[in-house]
Amino acid sequence: MKTDIQVGLTAAIVAVEDLTPKILMVATGPEKIDGLPFGPFDPLRHRTLDIGLRSWVEAQTKLTLGYVEQLYTFGDRGRHAQAGDAGPHVMSVGYLALARPSENSARAGQPDGPRWRDWYSYFPWEDWRTKEPAQIDDVIRPALERWCALSPDDARPLRRSDRVGLAFGQKGAVWDEERVLDRFELLYEAGLVEEALRDGRDSAAMWDPFPRLGLAMRFDHRRILATAISRLRAKLKYRPVVFELMPETFTLTELQHTVEAISGRHLHKQNFRRLVEQGGLVESAGGVSLSTGGRPAALYRFRRDVMSERPAPGLRLGGRA
Repeated sequence: MKTDIQVGLTAAIVAVEDLTPKILMVATGPEKIDGLPFGPFDPLRHRTLDIGLRSWVEAQTKLTLGYVEQLYTFGDRGRHAQAGDAGPHVMSVGYLALARPSENSARAGQPDGPRWRDWYSYFPWEDWRTKEPAQIDDVIRPALERWCALSPDDARPLRRSDRVGLAFGQKGAVWDEERVLDRFELLYEAGLVEEALRDGRDSAAMWDPFPRLGLAMRFDHRRILATAISRLRAKLKYRPVVFELMPETFTLTELQHTVEAISGRHLHKQNFRRLVEQGGLVESAGGVSLSTGGRPAALYRFRRDVMSERPAPGLRLGGRA
């Protein structure tokens, strides 16, 4: 039996504005469900996958991408299928893209147009900047304990309870902000997110009422976004990617708030400034900002020479206090 395969290109485009990490969404289909910018790869029009991605994003959002990196190829059977669908199997190459506030010229706000959404509306359990989200103790941990009890003797090298402990910081493990994808896939496997209910997973049928943790997204786009967040949070620590999200000049407080928004962690002010200074990541821009609401704050810019001085110039944030 012959199966047609189509290659798609999907972009998780991230920006940080007003202390909020935002993701660019397009509403697609008759249900107008949130989804990431997406389009098929056309080898006759697009010489490379990267060119194809940039072309589709600009056509759908009027945003010209700068920083782009490939994430992963998502090809699970049925990822784009609907009931009775006999169309081609769609494999999607996922990308992470970063945008500065001044570049956010997408057609946000227009009817049925793209819009920037807080990424924590899709992953509310990932925002620990003020405290542990109440949803974790109130809903997630009790539900996962019940799910683990259904299969206490799992034959996999890591039992369900072990995987939950590692992902959600239980049984002596600490919360690791980089495990965004691990946590989402556990919640999907346990049937606790709407995509599992939509896909007909047996585990979703056991929950009454159904918790609907975070906003659902079209197809497997929330999994792609989880992959992008995991990659970006990890990369903050060994590459200066955070400066792709900053304006040309910025205060150290603005830089800290951007790192906190992405990592989902509160950072100690003096420790953060020590990390930045010891890493030689910034240099004085020779001016001050008067928009802080208090004393004028010195302006800085990214020190590009750091790229040639050492192989991994990132922010070594360390573990959670």
